Amino acid sequence: MNNVRRKWLRSIIEQLETVHTNLETIKEEDLDSLRDEEQEAYDNLPYGIQESDRGCRMEEIISEMEDALSSLEYAMDNLSEACEYLVSASEQ
Repeated sequence: MNNVRRKWLRSIIEQLETVHTNLETIKEEDLDSLRDEEQEAYDNLPYGIQESDRGCRMEEIISEMEDALSSLEYAMDNLSEACEYLVSASEQ
């Protein structure tokens, strides 16, 4: 790999690392907090309301947010792995 392509590859790696950092921030500071607040709101509902349509919708929303968190974790892991491969390629 010549120096121009190596520099281009390093730029791509930096961009991917920025994306990873942004995803981590969104996950930890935003989505985790939102899910926790929704869970707390659900937990504070009287049992009768928890079992109502409203409570069921809240449970579904919490479940969807947990699925989204899991998907973000998976994406972040894959992004980290991709960066490792690219770093290895840039060093050859």
